[in-house]
Amino acid sequence: MKLLEGKNAVIFGVANNRSIAWGIAQAFHEHGANVGISYAGEMMEKRARPLAESLGLTFVEPCDVSKDDDITAVAEKAKAHFGQVDILVHAIAFAPREALSGDFHQTSREDFRVALDISAYSFIGLARAFLPILRPGASLMSMTYYAAEKVVPNYNVMAIAKAALENITRYLAGDLGKHGVRVNAISAGPIRTLAAAGVSGFRGLYKRFAEVSPLRQEITIEDVGGAAVFLASDLSSKVSGEILYVDGGFNIVAIAEDSPDAGGEGGE
Repeated sequence: MKLLEGKNAVIFGVANNRSIAWGIAQAFHEHGANVGISYAGEMMEKRARPLAESLGLTFVEPCDVSKDDDITAVAEKAKAHFGQVDILVHAIAFAPREALSGDFHQTSREDFRVALDISAYSFIGLARAFLPILRPGASLMSMTYYAAEKVVPNYNVMAIAKAALENITRYLAGDLGKHGVRVNAISAGPIRTLAAAGVSGFRGLYKRFAEVSPLRQEITIEDVGGAAVFLASDLSSKVSGEILYVDGGFNIVAIAEDSPDAGGEGGE
């Protein structure tokens, strides 16, 4: 059963074959959606276009989401290509590398501005530009991470951007509901993406994650793609303003349980 048959989807943030946006694009395509993708800049084009060709996608457009004119231009191209859009995915995150290591209080004003602009405000810009061509019942979604709620070493200013993005998701849900548009976010566990590679110490965090989460499993882009299909489909037609965790239950854990072979004695 194809849950997205006949729906038009535009996905922002495809970087390479490991990116969450690509996992979502593949899942949407498998479920019958007409998929278009957007990438950031010439460096990403050489990766994004071959990926699009592998699925036969014909809407492949660059967009610098820090520029309103670029966002407007992509929305106009989407209107010409699709007519109307049913699904919009914001899978965009960026902060200067130097802001993703060391002490958080050393974050510069400029690094803060860049991170919040590209990683959070851009979702508002995309929603505004695409609203005139969104069908009633359309689904918008963003990608967040648990660091929006709890301190994660070296995630620093990106955590602030994700916290802003989660609240933007809620406010857009409140704002666009009258247009019949739903807005949600997916909070995925750590995945080895291009963006994650920029966070100092990510490898150690990634390794520890599967040992701590209740399901004791790594999270994949396919896992996120499946959750995105649910949020994009009519199965979630009354779900809006929510954060859907795809993290094996990690977000419910307060104190990690010792592994069975850890040894030691209990008691106080």
